[in-house]
Amino acid sequence: MKWTKTLIQTLRENPGDAEIDSHKLLMRAGLARKVAAGLYAYLPLGMRVLRKIQQIVREEMDRAGAQEIVTPVLQPSELWRTTGRWDTMGPNMFKLRDRAEHEFALGPTAEEVFTDIAKGVVSSYRQLPLTIYQMQWKFRDETRPRFGLMRSKEFLMKDAYSFDVDAEGADKSYWTMYHAYEKIFSRCGLKAVPVQADGGDMGDSLTHEFHVLADAGEDGIAWCEHCGYAANLEKAERSAAAPKAAECAAEPAEVATPDAKTIEQVAKFMGLSADAFVKSLVYVADGKPVMVCVPGDRDVNDVKLKRFLGAKSVALADFDTVLAATGANAGFVGPVKPADANLRIVADISLKGASGCIVGANKDGYHLRDVGLTRDTKLQDGDFADLVVVQAGDICPHCGRPLAIKRGIEVGQVFKLGTKYTDAFKAVYKNDKLEEKTMIMGCYGVGVSRTLQAIIEQSHDKDGIIWPSSVAPYQVVVELLDPDQPEVVKIAEDIESALEASGVDVIVDDRPERPGVKFKDADLIGFPVRVVVGAKGLANGGVEIKLRSEDKSQARIVAPDAAVEAVRSIL
Repeated sequence: MKWTKTLIQTLRENPGDAEIDSHKLLMRAGLARKVAAGLYAYLPLGMRVLRKIQQIVREEMDRAGAQEIVTPVLQPSELWRTTGRWDTMGPNMFKLRDRAEHEFALGPTAEEVFTDIAKGVVSSYRQLPLTIYQMQWKFRDETRPRFGLMRSKEFLMKDAYSFDVDAEGADKSYWTMYHAYEKIFSRCGLKAVPVQADGGDMGDSLTHEFHVLADAGEDGIAWCEHCGYAANLEKAERSAAAPKAAECAAEPAEVATPDAKTIEQVAKFMGLSADAFVKSLVYVADGKPVMVCVPGDRDVNDVKLKRFLGAKSVALADFDTVLAATGANAGFVGPVKPADANLRIVADISLKGASGCIVGANKDGYHLRDVGLTRDTKLQDGDFADLVVVQAGDICPHCGRPLAIKRGIEVGQVFKLGTKYTDAFKAVYKNDKLEEKTMIMGCYGVGVSRTLQAIIEQSHDKDGIIWPSSVAPYQVVVELLDPDQPEVVKIAEDIESALEASGVDVIVDDRPERPGVKFKDADLIGFPVRVVVGAKGLANGGVEIKLRSEDKSQARIVAPDAAVEAVRSIL
């Protein structure tokens, strides 16, 4: 392929709205072009990378026994109403009507469609296990699209769904996909770490996310460098420290704290550190208020709280609910004798047995000191659980060593869904006794377009992208420095033809540009291998071959007829 015949436009300056390195390089290297907020067109170089990632995904899915299908982007509302998610998916779902006033969604995911297909085609246990997958565009109305392909309104996803006769089979399907994902990301040149995660709206059983560790990652990950424990912060657990057991008076005492509502304000007013206080927040769980108590220097983990309460939804209460439940406004509430004597109170496990605490007095402008959480409240053993967001330095629940917090870019996730969707659709099969049984389901997603940008985020330097050869738009760039000299052109084209014949992707930069311009573009785009063919070099003995990841000093000179073998050896 000749550069002059290809649609490539590189940029010298960073786009004004690009915040992270991978987004900047995605645009500067001419891989994609922004159409609107959260919407991107993939240009030829970007499409070549996207197709190579797709091919790797397809090969590993097929190798794992999955079968490819494709379903419509436009999904009828009836399927979503079957599971109730038409109403619960929220404003992220694009909804529309056709001219007959039938309601549809632009698919944000495809559990309903695939379950309906399985219900229609599977009737016997002899047809199971079954895993089917697609690579299809998904649509989500993100509130704040950002970071290029990382959080966009339209994205390419590989989603697979497994159907099994029993839990044992579902486990086997789950781990088959888990290991297939390890191979996919490895072949893409990514260091992707599997971490424990929360199933969220997709499912509430076993699930792992695959994260590319990067400072620009949107997700926090609790990481133990000693035993390898890794979990998304929504899921991460820790071994709770011993509770605060300071000496305290026999009865709590009121302390006036005018205009001091937040933990920071009260701590400053009283001249104490935040961990001397108990932070009390009122939530609404499935329509009922509940008070949540955590150490003053910690934050409530809403996902853990939801799971502990067994609730379908949890959210911070509004001002009126807080006042009715406690008798005070937010900032002065606490677990000692709230106005509503039936108000449920729960607390973080680190507060079990704590004494000498300072809490809100349920009276505006006042706090209580010398509180014993067991002595002075109605908290019982069953009211304590791990309810806080894990922080760096917390103790690993598996090996007792300190945890670190890293950032990650989620590129894939595997779920064990159980019968959540097959129950809703009555997706059953007949066993060998002709009894109807519900299929057990799993779900497995890879963000194909996000993976493209994650590779850039993990593999770049100050000069540009450093593509792994498996997904590079072209594996080799032949820099033709003298396109006006026929003998030089012939050698470049001979190298191009021989490499292509041996299965190597090659682009020849035949532009009438200065060498410096060509080298800068090659480094920016990130072709893995650069072969320089010029009259001066040939006169001095050969062509120059250099890896993108190498310094100029590591370049090697080889005879033109040895160039192809040298490149193949490097790749």
